[in-house]
Amino acid sequence: MAGDQVALAALVTRHHTPLLGYLYRLVGGDRQLSEDLVQETLLHMLRQRTYQVGRPFKPWLYMIATNLARDYFKSAAVRQCRQSGDEEEVLLHLEESEPGPEERALMAEQGDEVRTALAQLGEEYRIALVLRFYQGFSLQEIAEALHIPVGTVKSRLSVGVRRLRTILDPVRKE
Repeated sequence: MAGDQVALAALVTRHHTPLLGYLYRLVGGDRQLSEDLVQETLLHMLRQRTYQVGRPFKPWLYMIATNLARDYFKSAAVRQCRQSGDEEEVLLHLEESEPGPEERALMAEQGDEVRTALAQLGEEYRIALVLRFYQGFSLQEIAEALHIPVGTVKSRLSVGVRRLRTILDPVRKE
C-alpha cells in the first residue's frame, strides 16, 4: 500500500503541471476549468483499468484529459458564462522543462494572439497543435493519445499550422 501511494504521488508530481498547461490551452485560458479537468483526469486514471502495461503512459493520460475536455464542451455546463483570470500569463509558461529562447520569444510576443487564434481552430487541429508544440508529444504519442493514424496526425498538424498562419498573418501586418 505505501509503495502504491509513493508511486501515485510521483505520477501526480511529474504530470500535474504539464497536464494543467495542456488543458489550460485546450479550454481557452479558463484556469478553474483546467484545474477541475486535471483533478478529473487523475481520478479517471486511478479508476480506469484500460492502461496496458508496456504501452506509453503519457499518451494514455493525455487521451483521458482530452476526452474529459471534449465531454465538458458537449455538456450543458458550457452554456454558463466562463471567465478567464489574471493568472493567464503564469499558466502560459507552465511546462515540465524550461522553454527554449525561441519559444520564450514567441510566447512573450504573441501569447495572447496565438491563444486567440488557437481558439478559432477546429478542435481536432487545436488538440494536435497543443500536444505537439506545447506538450512536446511525438507524432506517435499524439496518434496513440487520440487513437488516430500517424498520417492523420501529420495532416492535422499541417492543416492546423496553415490555418493558424492565416489567422495570425493579418494580426502581424497591423
